[in-house]
Amino acid sequence: MNILKQIKDCADTMPERVAFRNRSQTLTYGELWTASDRLAAALEEACGDNRQPVAVYGHKEAYMPVCFLACVKSGRAYCPIDCSVPDVRTEAILECLDSPVALAPGKLAVKTEKEIWGADRLASIIGEGQRPESGRAERNGKGAPRKTAASGMQPVNGEDTFYIIFTSGSTGTPKGVKITADCLNHFLEWSVDLGGPEKEKQGAVFLNQAPFSFDLSVMDLYTCLACGGTLWCLEKEVQEDYQSLMDSLKNSGAGVWVSTPSFAELCLADPSFGERLLPRLRTFLFCGETLPCATVCRLKNRFPQAAVVNTYGPTESTVAVTEVEITDEMANGEKPLPVGKIRPGTRIEIWDEKGELLPEGEQGEIVILGDTVSTGYLGREDLTARAFFVRKEQERQIRGYRTGDAGYLKDGMLYYGGRMDLQVKLHGYRIELEDIESNLRKLPGISHAVVIPRERGGKIRSLTAFVSRDQSLTGDEGEEQQSGDGAMLRRQLMEFLPSYMIPKKIVVLPRMPLTNNGKADRKALGGMAR
Repeated sequence: MNILKQIKDCADTMPERVAFRNRSQTLTYGELWTASDRLAAALEEACGDNRQPVAVYGHKEAYMPVCFLACVKSGRAYCPIDCSVPDVRTEAILECLDSPVALAPGKLAVKTEKEIWGADRLASIIGEGQRPESGRAERNGKGAPRKTAASGMQPVNGEDTFYIIFTSGSTGTPKGVKITADCLNHFLEWSVDLGGPEKEKQGAVFLNQAPFSFDLSVMDLYTCLACGGTLWCLEKEVQEDYQSLMDSLKNSGAGVWVSTPSFAELCLADPSFGERLLPRLRTFLFCGETLPCATVCRLKNRFPQAAVVNTYGPTESTVAVTEVEITDEMANGEKPLPVGKIRPGTRIEIWDEKGELLPEGEQGEIVILGDTVSTGYLGREDLTARAFFVRKEQERQIRGYRTGDAGYLKDGMLYYGGRMDLQVKLHGYRIELEDIESNLRKLPGISHAVVIPRERGGKIRSLTAFVSRDQSLTGDEGEEQQSGDGAMLRRQLMEFLPSYMIPKKIVVLPRMPLTNNGKADRKALGGMAR
């Protein structure tokens, strides 16, 4: 599959079909293709020989997918940054990208030497007839070929990086995962058939819950466009207002649901959330965190006609590499639920601590090899060398990735057993606890910080941070920096981290408990966090 060709075919054969919709904007396939052509040509003119990745800052504006396609059409990867990301973290990401330009459908107001192309600049480049608000597309008659402003450029292809998504880093600095065009296209060849054949999804409405800076959104955005469907975006403000959320779901006509299990659990709290609200819904696609049996049972009760599909995969292997439709028998019997059978083009091995292959049924580290494994981290050869490897098999070079996840294989099915290190999944987001700890230590007067996940029912529900003060501070300086409580520290931490990484509770301790070897006693703190 070639996703650019798929989108162009839709633009040529059904230009008036809506590709993207949010509360106030619609974008047809004709508009998406022509607008991204014009913006690609402008990028080429502005950046010239500089082929470095381009930041795209915003939330769920209709210009976001236009910017994504414009970047790749001009031969440049794009890097989505959501508006919810704190300024300090946004600046850190921008510093990693060497393009002279940043595209900002959302209002970007941070310190950067890049030239910012805001919404007004984008509108002037794209042209009045292609603005998402217009609901019109310029074309030479229905189904007629359209002139391509960017036809002379070489788009991203093959092993070129298509997009970069930054994930939590253990040093307190985010790391950018590079996903190639081949990785994405191989993923889409598989994802269009998840929960049912591709032909059944043609023209369907796909629900978008995740921000574009979270790789779960790749499953809805590009699978939708590959199927000629309509992406129905639930903006942050809609998700935070219960009535607005239910109204939006009712009006969506969604046929394919893509979200974390936690979001579905939130919706299940409303009695109206069921088949009468979403009569066309036929597929639930879950990824990003553990899917509880109880959630599956409730969904099957409310949506008896819909398939519930569980998937697994880290950002580094292009969203997901396994899938399984959860049957009634599984939901009522198996604990934990399997995360699925391995997709074609991928192999999963289970390794012990020495890197030796373990037999079926034994738990160890999940290692992924195949055609959707990333080429590594942007500008971080050291981190890439630790997590990625290349294996030669029958004159072929196959990339592999050590996930740090525990799991085991049984009867061709993968079972996930949690993280092997200090990385956790909370509400679908992958979070490295050391990232939060590093940023806590940046706060005035904090000398030590440990973050503990709180579990209930076999699932991580929240984070609790324990901090100790710098005892070397004295006098007025010490009183000022040691004053304040956990609530104040949470407010201060919001300057550095997105909201989903902020611990629910921060406890100030007079002294951090230590083990015999001088490390923080996480076991003791875990008991205090309950």
